[in-house]
Amino acid sequence: MSGARVTGDSGAPRDSRLGGTQGVADRLAALTGTEAADWHVVFKARYGMLETFAAIAEHTSRRSVVSQLLTCATAVDPILVAGLRPTYAEVSPDSLSIDPDRLAVGDDVAAVVIQHTFGIVDDAASQRVAAAARAAGALVLEDSAHCVGRMARGVDGAPIADVAFHSFGVEKMLPTMFGGAVWVNPAMEHEALRLAIVGRLTSLDRPGWRLRCAARTYRYQLAVLNRVPRQIGRPLRSLLVKVGSFDPPVADSETEGRLAYRSAAATGWIHAGVAAALGRLRASEELRANAVAAYVEEFGDRVEIPASATMGQPLVRFPFLVPPGVDPEVVIAGLRATGVVEGRWYRPALFPGASDPAVYGYVPGAAAHAVTEGVIARIVNLPTSVEPDQARRTARHALELIDSSRVGRT
Repeated sequence: MSGARVTGDSGAPRDSRLGGTQGVADRLAALTGTEAADWHVVFKARYGMLETFAAIAEHTSRRSVVSQLLTCATAVDPILVAGLRPTYAEVSPDSLSIDPDRLAVGDDVAAVVIQHTFGIVDDAASQRVAAAARAAGALVLEDSAHCVGRMARGVDGAPIADVAFHSFGVEKMLPTMFGGAVWVNPAMEHEALRLAIVGRLTSLDRPGWRLRCAARTYRYQLAVLNRVPRQIGRPLRSLLVKVGSFDPPVADSETEGRLAYRSAAATGWIHAGVAAALGRLRASEELRANAVAAYVEEFGDRVEIPASATMGQPLVRFPFLVPPGVDPEVVIAGLRATGVVEGRWYRPALFPGASDPAVYGYVPGAAAHAVTEGVIARIVNLPTSVEPDQARRTARHALELIDSSRVGRT
């Protein structure tokens, strides 16, 4: 099945296994030191995850997948849709990813997902999580949605994951709004499973015309919705979603443990946009790394910054934790009032929140999630696609808001 043919927007056949026209797969391979043949481009990363989890469900009797609550619901929906059961490990405040010191991998665990939250890649912690997963016979999956072209590495420099997911979607590293890629490790120990995953990814059909149209007009529709009054914009957005003309970043169904539609291959239009954007990725990473350095310097030790976020990495957002007792919403509202595109990722858990936490196997307030929920209660994130001077001004304003919030409580 690895030679399956699908068609792009023009209807011309392309080899989806190689990423279509020269571009996406070749560029990702060059960025990561891997082979283009092991990259598979999809309409959205969450559907690449779905096909992977579906293959896992078919090839093992294990039913559990270890993830984390400090994530988006769309990263857990594919687990549920595939018929598997998500369980949640505690995150480390240093990396905002699974804490290897608190991780337990049981006999029923099929896979462990290492998420590089906000683009923080902590190789040492990831190596320990991967070692614990493999010791229990579980696969290592890597959620690199926030850091296109960057992967956790072992001490030998090789990627540690069996499968890695990269996103080109809304509010990620690229300005492309749609698309995702899945890297399948050619050295995966379970060869039958590897072939099953590759077979699923290379056999995807292109999306229907309505979804293709929604993707191509997304940016224009969003611009209109953002400009009209809210009393008009909200019902208009709902109507467009209902008729299938607008594809939101997170659909209502995707807060209910479902996905919005079936898996689909990337279109030719997505391939072209992503390939072009990947050519500008290094410049974007430099801008973001400089902004991160400015935030770190300006904040100093006045707020809690994840230790792994201070390594000069090009983060998609810059996270920090407000001091205990300070309401993050006060900081967020104050920043927004001055035009700063603040972030609520990932407040609440399973962002933007689960309609019914029980569907996700999540019990709010449970002792097993105390550390993660403590992080969620205090986290704020800031834009990194800004010049260092802007980052410094934003940090200073955030500190002023924190200080005034403290004064208001005394």
